[in-house]
Amino acid sequence: MTSKAERKSHAGGATTRTRTSAAARPSQTRRKQGDSVATSVAQVRLRPDEMADLQRVMQTLQLNSLSDALREGLRLLSREATEVAASQEIRDFYGGTQAPTPEGVLPATADELAAADETEW
Repeated sequence: MTSKAERKSHAGGATTRTRTSAAARPSQTRRKQGDSVATSVAQVRLRPDEMADLQRVMQTLQLNSLSDALREGLRLLSREATEVAASQEIRDFYGGTQAPTPEGVLPATADELAAADETEW
């Protein structure tokens, strides 16, 4: 629907810019962040504790919006999935045998491996 001012300016051949809400116009920052102009909308249902965690993360990492926070989470999940796939390729390549260590590096002991497994980031 157009306003009276828009109809008058269109009728007279003049081109004037009208302000629209941020939700109604495509965001320039959204276009710059993604390589393509087309975007998708996704919904997520969060429990109150998950939402509180997300808000704390947003404050800590200085993320400006829920979309920014969720995009960052997806980026990290994608990186983790890539690492899991790479480790599976290595296991498949060596057929279940121990992968060789670089020259001069001693294999990890069972205690060192257990300590690494218990490490929390």
